[in-house]
Amino acid sequence: MTISNHTAAEASFLGPGEGEAIWFLRNRMTVKATEASTGGGFGLLESLIAPGFSPPLHIHRCEDESFYVLEGELTMKCGDRTFRATAGSFVFLPRNVPHTFVVEGDKPVRMLTLLTPGGGEGVFIDGGRPAEAEGLPPATPPDIEALKRVSARYGAEIVGPPMAPAASHAAAGA
Repeated sequence: MTISNHTAAEASFLGPGEGEAIWFLRNRMTVKATEASTGGGFGLLESLIAPGFSPPLHIHRCEDESFYVLEGELTMKCGDRTFRATAGSFVFLPRNVPHTFVVEGDKPVRMLTLLTPGGGEGVFIDGGRPAEAEGLPPATPPDIEALKRVSARYGAEIVGPPMAPAASHAAAGA
């Protein structure tokens, strides 16, 4: 077992609403902790995610990703498993397994995203931009090539398309 010699330089505290606010794709993310602030231990983001949004299917090579859903409803896919996550759900997604999710319904999802060890939060920080206002960013088509480049810098890879909401699946089958 390897023990990390990294330690956080000092204790930190962020109150409600505090932290760097970033618009990343259709998300408003507030950076609560980074690799630098936790001595490499983890990155933590609070996310507000638009209804119907889904990131492309992707893989994290360097960290595990966990979610704690505070509000709303998601359908998540990890490898061959697909499951529903609602408020109060915790989801652990191991590294090296393709995964994505889609926000179901007409309300945003609010959740915590934990990346362990830290570092992978750089995809969101470097791939996003400072939030220009409260709330969600305007809907714009994603720049997939730029997303692939920033993902590669952090050991992540885009491997497939986003998911469609469950209502889209039902309509397609009707």
